[in-house]
Amino acid sequence: MKSLADVRLYGIVDLGYTDASRAPFVAGQLVDGGAEVLQLRAKNAPVELVRDLALAIHPITSAAGVPLIINDHPALLRETPAEGTHVGQDDMSVEEAREAAGRPCIVGKSTHSPVQAASAESEGADYIGFGPIFATPTKPGRPAVGLGNIAAVYDAVTIPIFCIGGIKRDNLSEVLAAGAKRIVMVSGWLQAADITAAVREIRGIVRSV
Repeated sequence: MKSLADVRLYGIVDLGYTDASRAPFVAGQLVDGGAEVLQLRAKNAPVELVRDLALAIHPITSAAGVPLIINDHPALLRETPAEGTHVGQDDMSVEEAREAAGRPCIVGKSTHSPVQAASAESEGADYIGFGPIFATPTKPGRPAVGLGNIAAVYDAVTIPIFCIGGIKRDNLSEVLAAGAKRIVMVSGWLQAADITAAVREIRGIVRSV
């Protein structure tokens, strides 16, 4: 299984952009393209559906050595072999997420400022998502943190930082120039005509920096 320290690309199978029936196929495309961590995000979906999708996707990610992260439902780690869970800033603490998971696992946390990032690290988070870098429909009403805070968050924590939020092919160079080392792309990949090729292109760019 890939170590987070070595990971640069984080993909998300988001049911806001892809139908549940296509989720395993999309997961395979993301992994084939070079996504090194994969999150299943299914906001407002029945927990039973999230569980079933995690069970269907895990063989795909596991075969590639890619950790599977379940968004919002740490208790599902008791029912699935997923490697981790991700919680929002306003959801629960990292400790509560680990207790809900019931076993050792990766726990990531969303953060929107260097102060929140430092707090997440002190809670014991294994990594943080930092953003949204740009305004995005994925986080309605959440103001963009902007490129200027990327350097500050790297000064604030030592755990892996995954920059997220509105990152696309046409603004990726700005994000990397601002100091980002790891990125999350959602609609830029999920809405691509060829997801595998889209991920592969971004992988080449990020790995060349």
